[in-house]
Amino acid sequence: MTQGTDLPPGASLPFGTAPKPLVRRGKPFVLRVGLTGGIATGKSTVARIFTTLGATILDADEIAHRQVEKGAPAYEPVAKAFGEEILTPDGAINRSRLGHIIFSDPEKRAVLESILHPLIRKEEANLVELLADTGQGRIAVSNAALLIETGFYRDYHRVVVVHCAPEVQLDRIIKRDALTEDEASARVAAQMDTKEKLKVAHYAIDTTPGHAATETRARAVFRHLQQDLQALSDLS
Repeated sequence: MTQGTDLPPGASLPFGTAPKPLVRRGKPFVLRVGLTGGIATGKSTVARIFTTLGATILDADEIAHRQVEKGAPAYEPVAKAFGEEILTPDGAINRSRLGHIIFSDPEKRAVLESILHPLIRKEEANLVELLADTGQGRIAVSNAALLIETGFYRDYHRVVVVHCAPEVQLDRIIKRDALTEDEASARVAAQMDTKEKLKVAHYAIDTTPGHAATETRARAVFRHLQQDLQALSDLS
C-alpha cells in the first residue's frame, strides 16, 4: 500500500467536521481506522490530535487495563496464568510487574495476548456498533500497538503507522518509563520492525521532528481520512 499525499487547500472538509450523512437505509457508515506503531513513537499524541479534529478514539491499552481490573473478564485468567507474583497485597494485578515479565519472555507475552485480544476486539466492535447506532461518530480510530503483528489490521478500512527515528524512540522510552537503555532496547526489539509496518500503511506520520510537524502531518492525514469516509460511504 502507498502513503497518501497532502491535498491542496480547500480540497477537503474543514477540520473537525464530518461529511453530511447520506440519506440511506440502515445505519451510518463508520470508517474504522487502525492507528499503530512502535512503543513511544507518538501514537497517543496523534490520537489526541485526531480527537480534536472529530475522531472517536478507541484505545486498546485503556481497554486492556479495564479488562484486568478485579472483577473484570480478564482478571481471573491473567492471575491464574501468571501467578501471585503479579499481584499487589490487595489482590490487584500489578501492570508494571506484568509488563516486565511479558517483555522479557515472548511465550508469556503470547499467553497474555491470547487472553486480552479477543476481549479488546469485542469491546471495540461494541463501541463501533454504538457509534453507528447513535450516529455520533463517523471516524473510529483504534489506537493499538500490535495491530499489524496480530494480523488484525486487515479488519480496518485504513491503517495509519506512527514512527520516529530509532534514537528518538529509545530516548523517549528511557525518559518516559524510567528504564535502563538495555530494558528500553529489549522493548523495542520485542516489536515488529517499523519498515515492515510501513509496508501495509495507507498513511504514515513521522514524529521525529517534534510536535508542531507532527500536528501538521496528522491534520493532513485526517483530511485524507475524511475523504476516505465520504468515498466509502458512497460505496456502502
